[in-house]
Amino acid sequence: MSEEFEADTMNSLADMPFATIDIKDDCGIPDVPQRNLEKNKENERISKEQIKKRKKKRKDYQPNYFLSIPITNKEITRGIKILQNAIIEQDEQLTKAMISEGSFHLTLLVMQLLNEGEVHNGIDALWELKPFVEEILQGKDLTLPFEGVDTFGNQVGFVKLVEGDHVRLLLQIAEAAKRTFQEKGILAGESRSFKPHLTFMKLSKVPWLRKKGVKKIDPEFYEKFISHRFGEEVVHRIDLCSMLKKKQSNGYYHCESSIVIGKKPIGILDLLNEALRRERMRLKSKVKQIKELLLKPETQAKIRRELLEGRSLNSSDQGSDVDFSTALA
Repeated sequence: MSEEFEADTMNSLADMPFATIDIKDDCGIPDVPQRNLEKNKENERISKEQIKKRKKKRKDYQPNYFLSIPITNKEITRGIKILQNAIIEQDEQLTKAMISEGSFHLTLLVMQLLNEGEVHNGIDALWELKPFVEEILQGKDLTLPFEGVDTFGNQVGFVKLVEGDHVRLLLQIAEAAKRTFQEKGILAGESRSFKPHLTFMKLSKVPWLRKKGVKKIDPEFYEKFISHRFGEEVVHRIDLCSMLKKKQSNGYYHCESSIVIGKKPIGILDLLNEALRRERMRLKSKVKQIKELLLKPETQAKIRRELLEGRSLNSSDQGSDVDFSTALA
């Protein structure tokens, strides 16, 4: 770059309106180090407040809804009933610790939904999850094989999911579900890592047993089923279920909504759910368009103008002879 060009450039900058202004003095901007110090203090204060709020939310976090994969394969449910009966034969007190046949499921995600508005938000999140599940499965079925029995701390008995690529896919779906629900502002997930399992009994269902000396599930009760093959479940549905609302007549949880996945032949209920989903999405789109229209300045100006015209007409002495067609045009 020539010295002549540099000189011309500097002269041009000097001619700009801001060239002779002391930005610090005129705008009241403090020295950079002082400004950064104050900014850091403010950011630190905001960060502490956000952490405090998050801790309070988590402290009050009590899941009451969950995403369920229902177990519908009769071979699996029959095998679990045989297992449960074998345990009850050894200790009848454990009868009420058993999960009912209609309730067998895998839990994908737990969450807290405190009112109808949050439930509707959860339904929206479930439907938004569907394309992510379809992308993960790539048009293939998700088949879950169950074999063997184990417990969590001798307190919860469950049928084990066999290791394999299906577990990786299931974990991806669970992670997508957690992300989708949390992005909708829903408190969801657990601190412990996700371990898919099929629960068949819980000692927490019968807390009074502790007073009778039953404090754990004896491994001898299920030792004959350690390597038992229970069967395979082809996943075709994910449900948003309530932990607290009254169960259905078949023993399954109260279901707010469902999404159909996989290649299983679709039944009438599935078709209805899909039709409702599409109708709801269509209505949501319409509502969004109406909101956007109402927020436009020209729309708001027209509404104000028509309201003023309406007041003017009401205050006039024209009575019943008023032609309202002009006001409604």
